[in-house]
Amino acid sequence: MLVQRLNEYADRVADELPAEFYRAKKVHWVLDIAEDGASAVLLDRRTSSRQRGEALVEQVPYVQRSGTKVPPYLLVDSAEFVLGVPKADQAGHISDKARTEAARRHAAYRELALTWAEAEEEDPAAGALRRFLADGITNLRLPETLEAKETVALMVGSRWLHTTPSVQRLWGDVVRQRKGGGEERKGQCLSCGEHAGLLDTIPEPVKKGAIPTAGGSNEGQLISVNTAAQGRGGVTQLANTPICYRCGGRMMAALNHLVASSTHCRRFRDDGVLLWWTREATDESVLAMFFDDQPDPADIAHLIDSLHTEPSPHTSARVDSDHFYGLSLGLNNARLVVREWIDTPLPTIKTCIGAWYADHGVYDGWNDRTRYVPLWQMALSCGRWTGERYASDSAPRGLESELLRSALRGDPPPARTLPLVLQRIHADRRIDAPRIALLRLILNRSADEENHVMPTLDPHSTDPAYLSGRLFAVLEEIQREALPDLNTTLRDKHFSTAVTAPNATLRHLRVNANAHLKRLRRDNRGAGVSLEKRITEIYAKLHDDLPLHLTPIEQGRFITGYEHQRAEHFAAAREGAEARKAKKASQEGTPETPPEPAA
Repeated sequence: MLVQRLNEYADRVADELPAEFYRAKKVHWVLDIAEDGASAVLLDRRTSSRQRGEALVEQVPYVQRSGTKVPPYLLVDSAEFVLGVPKADQAGHISDKARTEAARRHAAYRELALTWAEAEEEDPAAGALRRFLADGITNLRLPETLEAKETVALMVGSRWLHTTPSVQRLWGDVVRQRKGGGEERKGQCLSCGEHAGLLDTIPEPVKKGAIPTAGGSNEGQLISVNTAAQGRGGVTQLANTPICYRCGGRMMAALNHLVASSTHCRRFRDDGVLLWWTREATDESVLAMFFDDQPDPADIAHLIDSLHTEPSPHTSARVDSDHFYGLSLGLNNARLVVREWIDTPLPTIKTCIGAWYADHGVYDGWNDRTRYVPLWQMALSCGRWTGERYASDSAPRGLESELLRSALRGDPPPARTLPLVLQRIHADRRIDAPRIALLRLILNRSADEENHVMPTLDPHSTDPAYLSGRLFAVLEEIQREALPDLNTTLRDKHFSTAVTAPNATLRHLRVNANAHLKRLRRDNRGAGVSLEKRITEIYAKLHDDLPLHLTPIEQGRFITGYEHQRAEHFAAAREGAEARKAKKASQEGTPETPPEPAA
């Protein structure tokens, strides 16, 4: 199934893919051969790490090669193959063995290059290469800084030789011979169903460094059976996985294309990637919005509204036949690990994404807007707060990919998320939008509807945990109004105990608040009356029945109630500030508008 879907995608983006068995590679040196083939010059195209954008990158012949007698690539290869430059050891010394191997590799490269050059008798560039390999190469002066591992590409005049169609065809034939074990094995391909020549091994891996990993970075094979213990019936290589040359090559070309894409690949901070695409070239704005770290709130609001106006996922799936494909990959040494494969109707994914935003949006009372938090920031909020930002190395491993799976499948977050975020809230004494968003998501995706919470303050809720959180927020506001210059707030001293054991903590704080209310009635009567009335309303709903202890899920409702009450206070403060500003403007008056001049 996966092989078929990758080949379907390759057909759709064929114009964007490189030639068969070609790969983008950085070119360090250009061997510019004169048109008569008598001479050539080496042009240095190396760049520093700060000049990555200026590096010369070309689609060049490539196939995975290994072993002690590795074969050459066609025309574009390392300086060891192209020019016979031997490898030096760490001390800079060159052994006789290294010189012998460099000579062998150069001879093999020369033989393969001449295979093309001698077959193209009418091509002037091929003739120049023949003459250069015969005589001109002996006159070439090599720079002292040239290293054996650096890539050298050939050019005649202003023409790259590796882009010639006949070179591309020959390289395809060479790869098919190498990866088919020399003698062509034929059978039915499991991807296209055609009777064709079959690969013994996959010709191309995923590029080194393309998939983040905690271990050593390496190239990764999607299908690899090297030992009898790994293969069904003790059979190695691709004997039990028949894939033809065309499907195998295009499958890996499509995979590398997706991995390199900025719009179809999500790299996780700690390990692995998620690749996604659709079956048809459809409008993918909703998906692009989801994977954007700063989506437009207006687009999100429109998506959430569509949840209530569009058909159900099952109904819309019958109307829209497009499909979403998601592929989660990790890397284990030199093998790709398929962690998850998602194949679902596109309308279902859009519905899941809309529900994701609806389930976690956090109301910002001061700015009167709903904030939506990037998925990576939610995962990072379960890490340590340094006082200025979240420490990136403290985020729980794998949590970002687990939350992404929750979003795309419409599932609850993993069970470990709640204890993780509660632990960090207690340890850091910090509550912010990412943590509140994560708590809302956990509560709203709970199987128990009692845990579901509104995006803003629920004045009718009688949930003791939620009301306890509201009560703590009001007590904190009373202290802040009475003692505005206090350095240590109630949250700094008592939040953790109030969240876990609200009965004892809140009763004690309520008694202490009487002195603050007395001061407010004297110095700021309006605020004192308003806050005391709010406390009375909350106690009336509690029936003086504060919980003794709260479970983790109840702690989540406590913290949500606390944050909702604070957002309500900020909204009231904003409205008051706007009203005072409007009143001041009306009292000052506005200059009269001068009359329009007569026509």
